[in-house]
Amino acid sequence: MAPQAVIFGCEGLIVTDWERDFFTRINPLGFILFARNCETPDQVRTLVADLRACVGRADAPVLIDQEGGRVARLKPPHWRAAPAPARFGAIAEADRDHACRAAELNARLLAAEVRDLGITVDCVPLLDLRIAGADAVIGDRAFSTDADLIAVLGRAVCDGMLAGGVMPVVKHMPGHGRAQVDSHHALPVVDTSKSELEATDFRPFAALADAPWGMTAHVVYTAIDPQAPATTSRRIIDEVIRGFIGFDGVLVSDDLSMQALQGGLADRAAASLAAGCDIALHCNGKAAEMTAVAEAVPALTDAAQRRLAAAVVRLGLPPSVDIPAMQAQLDTLMAG
Repeated sequence: MAPQAVIFGCEGLIVTDWERDFFTRINPLGFILFARNCETPDQVRTLVADLRACVGRADAPVLIDQEGGRVARLKPPHWRAAPAPARFGAIAEADRDHACRAAELNARLLAAEVRDLGITVDCVPLLDLRIAGADAVIGDRAFSTDADLIAVLGRAVCDGMLAGGVMPVVKHMPGHGRAQVDSHHALPVVDTSKSELEATDFRPFAALADAPWGMTAHVVYTAIDPQAPATTSRRIIDEVIRGFIGFDGVLVSDDLSMQALQGGLADRAAASLAAGCDIALHCNGKAAEMTAVAEAVPALTDAAQRRLAAAVVRLGLPPSVDIPAMQAQLDTLMAG
């Protein structure tokens, strides 16, 4: 029996008795960790192993958002404070080759850090444009205002992640940069023309259409579908993400518990999968919400299983990494 097409968060630092029973019964595809789940390296390793034991799959994906900068679930003193993506864009203004090398090295270090904990998927790179006047939810999480530079740096991050044995996830498809509100709290509506979106916001995603995983944006693009955000829009997923962009990787929704989405959690989960997402993502670890989502989510489709299998083939078998030497190289590049 295929796993359910859902990835769940958990409440805290350990798997509770309720979670153990729930995850064993439901058999979600995988799990995602947040800062509330990460205290020390040994604790995270134990948590990851226990989550996988619940579903009886040693290869169950375990995700994290470890971008660097202000989005980092693993924090000092146990883990490195990685630079924000905008730092690499700034370096590229003087030397694009140095910036790409630095971005790839940083991704290799991130991969080594999360893989050491048993985490196998890092939700990077963010390919959204940094747009003047837009909500600060993206801001320095974006590499640049230049779509082509974002694509180049995003490719370097994907290469570094894959070489390090960790799955990258390009986000937020097909572009979150123009949002005037934070989709964690409200629904962004973008009125930009389709032709302009294709020439700007969609460009980095099209350049990385071969990425193994992608994550949707909870954003309405009125020029394409004025009724629904990308996550729940069959038209946007078919015509833009799978069509214009040409992405055929694993497509996971952004967090269903974000306030950009309408309706109950079961409705949100069902709508995201009906629109064409392969996997629904629910992050907050709240038992009642997870129960509602689980009731609405079926097993992975054959297409989703094919995409997952194709993604796994892309992973490298990383050699042992000299982390201090790699960090020294990165420091040199970041210093200019």
